[in-house]
Amino acid sequence: MKRRDFLKSTTLASGAFLIPSFLKPLEAMASADMTGYKNLVIIQLSGGNDGLNTIVPYGNDIYYQKRNTIAIKKPEVVTLNDMQGLNPNLSALKEIYDQGWMSVINSVGYPNPDRSHFRSMDIWQTGSEANQFLTTGWIGRYLDANCAVNKNPYTAVEVDDTLSLAMKGAKMKGIAVQNPAKLYQSTREPFFKELVDEHDSAHLNEDNLGYLYKTMIETYSSANYIQQTSKTYNTTAQYPQTAFAKQLKSVAKFINSGLKTRVYYVSLSGFDTHTQQQNQQGRQLKIYGDAVAAFVKDLKQAGKLDDTLVMTFSEFGRRVEQNASDGTDHGTANNVMIFGGKLKKAGIYNNAPNLDQLDNDDLKYEIDFREVYATLLDKWLNVNNSRILNRDFAGLNFV
Repeated sequence: MKRRDFLKSTTLASGAFLIPSFLKPLEAMASADMTGYKNLVIIQLSGGNDGLNTIVPYGNDIYYQKRNTIAIKKPEVVTLNDMQGLNPNLSALKEIYDQGWMSVINSVGYPNPDRSHFRSMDIWQTGSEANQFLTTGWIGRYLDANCAVNKNPYTAVEVDDTLSLAMKGAKMKGIAVQNPAKLYQSTREPFFKELVDEHDSAHLNEDNLGYLYKTMIETYSSANYIQQTSKTYNTTAQYPQTAFAKQLKSVAKFINSGLKTRVYYVSLSGFDTHTQQQNQQGRQLKIYGDAVAAFVKDLKQAGKLDDTLVMTFSEFGRRVEQNASDGTDHGTANNVMIFGGKLKKAGIYNNAPNLDQLDNDDLKYEIDFREVYATLLDKWLNVNNSRILNRDFAGLNFV
């Protein structure tokens, strides 16, 4: 086949570039004992989810004074304690909460907050200071640090078509992959198989085309393993018929079938609620809550919940006071939700947000988000957080 004809096959080339760093580590680690192997699942709520209408401070009158049309009415709140409760669209999480598998961390943020979606998301994904610009993500740097001391480096999977900055390191990157069955099918198409059969990776040049052929050969050799391993687990858990639920179902399938991937990353968008917030946010919260409840129950049934932590974050919260369009504008501090079978401090982790003492009409942060990351790094992923976050954070006690 002529070089120009090969390069014209953009579908094949783009598909091949998505997978090499993900496949070979998994193949190498397939036979390892999975008992006690800890998984971290990160859920990103994109758009700046309104934390006050998610974990509702129904016991604070200021909340109702500031939000006279969009506040969640007291009778509708799914109460958690005498101050805070769940948005009714998150009612599926009440059972998870009551089982001790959920922790709510209030007032999480960072100094000198940025209200831009893109910049604030970069800060959360890189773990940087507000005035610091990093080109690597905090999970990517974890991969870099871990691969330096392990013969078979761990990897990270984003269940999506594109890879977030959080997953990109200087040496190692996670991989974005949606469906192992589709990966297997694409590598068994005649065109792909013919190219693989015609080229020997040992004799390929190190130019771009040689790298691409090598990638294809590695992809072909590993796709069967990915497909065969992931299909060994057939879930009996009932998941909602939403795209987000399918993402979490894929993560459960990967975890329960024994893929030795440390970090999984999924996202749900639609939380930029400047107008008509109640309906828009309510729909997204129901998608989120129903899917997470199904996911947690799936892991519990498979005996994997004790070895899994789930963290949910959004790039910022919303203003305390509603705007004139029955919505809320970009704010600062927000809540972070943690799920797992072995939480040291389940329930409401700290005090509800202080609505009486605001900073420029915004919530004051009380917990730096990197303290959450430090906890996950030190206590769950077993790596010193200062190596990843560029300074030492004390961490928290939810695990």
